[in-house]
Amino acid sequence: MVTKKYTGSPEDADLRRADSLAREIFSDVANKWAFLIIEALGERTLRFSELRNEVEGVSHKMLTQNLRMLERYGLVDRTVHPTVPPRVEYTLTEPGQALRATVDSMCGWTHRYLGHIDASRSRFDA
Repeated sequence: MVTKKYTGSPEDADLRRADSLAREIFSDVANKWAFLIIEALGERTLRFSELRNEVEGVSHKMLTQNLRMLERYGLVDRTVHPTVPPRVEYTLTEPGQALRATVDSMCGWTHRYLGHIDASRSRFDA
């Protein structure tokens, strides 16, 4: 992962530019596991094991990597409670909640056009 420093220039926010910070953020955040984690958290606080149960099929490694990335971008808060063993909880931050609205829209789009996409795939694959 290359980390670009934000200089405030318009180029930093241009997704079409290969060297833009916006593209780096988009590339990291716009993946299925990140979207599914954001959707699973919703307005709840969940422990790692609860998240893993909610996001069917995600491996321990992928869940860990995506939670760290979401925390790095300030989309998820990680809280460690000083118990034995330590209890770690995850919740969406305000920017995470704002991104969740977009994720929810994409989920709605998927539900709305699932039949159309399935029919198109069947015709294409025939």
